[in-house]
Amino acid sequence: MKKTLNVISAMLLLSLLLTLSPAATLAQTEVTCDSDVIVQADDWLSKIAEKFYGDVLAFTAIAEATNAKAATDSSYATIANVDVIEPGWKLCIPPAESAQTTVDVTAEQTAVQMDELIAAAQAEGMLTTIALPHNWLNYGTMIENFKAKYGLEINELNPDAGSGDELEAVRANKDNLGPQAPDVLDVGFAFGPLAQEEGLIQPYKVSTWASIPPDLKDPDGYWYGDYYGVLALEVNTDVVQNVPQDWADLLKPEYQGQVALAGDPRSSNQAIQSVYAAGLSRTGDLETAAQAGLEFFAELNQAGNFVPVIANTGTLASGETPIIIQWDYLALTDRDELAGNPNVEVVVPQTGILGGVYVQAISAYAPHPNAAKLWMEYLYSDEGQLVWLSGYGHPIRYNDMVRRGVIPEDLAAKLPPAALYEQAVFPTLPQLEVARAVITENWDSVVNVDVQ
Repeated sequence: MKKTLNVISAMLLLSLLLTLSPAATLAQTEVTCDSDVIVQADDWLSKIAEKFYGDVLAFTAIAEATNAKAATDSSYATIANVDVIEPGWKLCIPPAESAQTTVDVTAEQTAVQMDELIAAAQAEGMLTTIALPHNWLNYGTMIENFKAKYGLEINELNPDAGSGDELEAVRANKDNLGPQAPDVLDVGFAFGPLAQEEGLIQPYKVSTWASIPPDLKDPDGYWYGDYYGVLALEVNTDVVQNVPQDWADLLKPEYQGQVALAGDPRSSNQAIQSVYAAGLSRTGDLETAAQAGLEFFAELNQAGNFVPVIANTGTLASGETPIIIQWDYLALTDRDELAGNPNVEVVVPQTGILGGVYVQAISAYAPHPNAAKLWMEYLYSDEGQLVWLSGYGHPIRYNDMVRRGVIPEDLAAKLPPAALYEQAVFPTLPQLEVARAVITENWDSVVNVDVQ
């Protein structure tokens, strides 16, 4: 086992060196730049690679060429971490042929590394998961597919555990390599940095790392977004004739006594985020959106359009709350399960598209570290991402997959327009904390209605 682990460690080190250092061929020959680029505030390497080559994986070619130029020309940046580039840096954009060669070589190296990782994981024989209910975003299918593909046994701990329970399971089993120690975690956004700070998770970068948006992953690979939802309008069209298309529409007189939240905004995260999204639609600014959201719901309530009931599938179907604001994946699931009784339409608003993301991580004390890494590779492959999407959770690589045309047409037809998801805004943890405080502490005084 120790030998196998050493092989994987060496493999990962080699991969890292290949990513961060000029390739041998570049070091031995003169590097040619088709053009130079000055990094802007919202740039990252894979974004630049997609712009010039139409392939996010070509970021390695830019990094290698830039490092090679920097060795003889100090005006070029030295890229020590491909996930961290700074505004003002000068980068070398090599010719397309050279970039493609680098991509091809990297793909060959990745294939070899994957073969070695699969062998190491199969030698461990098992993966231990926690908090993965089979009916949540198709995790049942994900688990069965992984078992069939790689022949590993999966030990499933407490499928109904929350994010806090997951971290506690790691803490409680630091010195235990037995069946109660989880290998992998799927937790709310706030819990990734918390686990990292506490030393509960270990870094790992999947082979599709470049196509994960940089603001939704730790640059060192400790945690990374896996799937997300956006706030949507779930509408019973047997009751509502003109389906609202944006937040502002909800204020129209025709929706009197029809609009509800799926929770109490003084305590429910989903309801808090709904208020935040409504405010974002007005200000376009995450710093001021919470207060604007409170004011929106105050107007909605004064207009008589807001129903102060915690809405659910039953109240939607009965017509008591024919318009519900909730996460898109929950609304889309309702639509399918109701199967036309009543008819339901799910609308992602045109503005104020607020995303809520979960993250994956590997336990720092994982009993089966290679199986854990293989699990991550599967989750972040196109195949794994499509499993989540078929459960209506938008995978973190969704925009990349749309651009490459790999989402099946029949699945895409069940979803709101892909262009709307490109506009999704993901607040930072400090922004979420401030918004939560503003909304929970001021709902009663600003909106002045009890939701129950």
